[in-house]
Amino acid sequence: MAHPFLDLAPLTAAHFASIEDRVARLLSTEQDVVIMQGEALLPLEGAIRGTAGPGTTALNVITGPYGQTFGDWLRDCGATVIDLAVPFHTAVTAEQIREAFAEHPEIDFVSLVHAEAATGNTNPVAEIGEVVRERGALFYLDAVASVGAEPVLPDAWGVDLCVIGAQKAMGGPAGVSAVSVSERAWARMAANPGAPRRSYLSLLDWKERWIDGGRKVLPHAPAQLEMLALEACVARIEADGLDAVMTRHASAAAATRAGAVALGGGLEPYVYEAVDAAPVATTLRAPSAVVASELVARAVAADPGVPLAAGGGALAKEMIRVNHYGVDATRGAVRASLSALGGALREKGLGVDVEGALRAVEGAWR
Repeated sequence: MAHPFLDLAPLTAAHFASIEDRVARLLSTEQDVVIMQGEALLPLEGAIRGTAGPGTTALNVITGPYGQTFGDWLRDCGATVIDLAVPFHTAVTAEQIREAFAEHPEIDFVSLVHAEAATGNTNPVAEIGEVVRERGALFYLDAVASVGAEPVLPDAWGVDLCVIGAQKAMGGPAGVSAVSVSERAWARMAANPGAPRRSYLSLLDWKERWIDGGRKVLPHAPAQLEMLALEACVARIEADGLDAVMTRHASAAAATRAGAVALGGGLEPYVYEAVDAAPVATTLRAPSAVVASELVARAVAADPGVPLAAGGGALAKEMIRVNHYGVDATRGAVRASLSALGGALREKGLGVDVEGALRAVEGAWR
């Protein structure tokens, strides 16, 4: 008996290339787009190792845990790394980037996370891109969390390496990802003796064996289920309209923030300013007398379907994440999350106004 997930016809090179083309249209880019057969850490690491080396001076912006990881990779490549760290409750500014260039004019590589789902902030990439272009540095962007939730425009922003993943706002699979690569980035890789070759991390292998050959023969067997799932999630975004999908995420973020403030009980937004808050997920600071991970566990036990999580690592004590992305970018998911948090806070003996929070959600939904 045929099985829909097992007995699949082979994914052809032409089909693979057509999915790449749809991803390129999603990003409004004329750059080469390479779909890589793994979670987004694969192109994130591959792009750094391909373009950075002992001669690189990198400005690594840290607004959350992924920025810290990128700095580790850059140092491991032999690059000189200048870390620009800002508090996780805010965003970096273009002026801070400009000041870093003024202090270190030798910077030729900038790494930045667009939206940090882990900390709930988002950075002004368009403004930062103007500064990076002025100085001629290579611009590397992690847009894994932001794509689908807010505009991601590598060409317009001067991004040379833009990595995306499907598992958050796009509502797709985690096991496949993509990177758009500018001509400048390809040239940097070609000139880098330390760039991975004959390796799963190698973007150059994809260029030489796939792109330069006219995308006629795949370098290896594709992850078939993940590719079909990626195609399906892009098709869903196309059918809904990217603007509509982004509006849902922005509405969910605004409604969650307003609802959390109205809920009370000592709960407050973790990111201080709404303009710095990411549409993909809203982070909240737990009341001082409450451990965030315990509060989330109580809320999820009461309603297992709510998209709630505690912060990672040390943040588990104080941070709550409402992951209103993908299929959870809905009014219902936001209402359910705040209701569950309200119940958990009430169990802790804290006064909350759940009905007021739900009214605030309705009032803030765009």
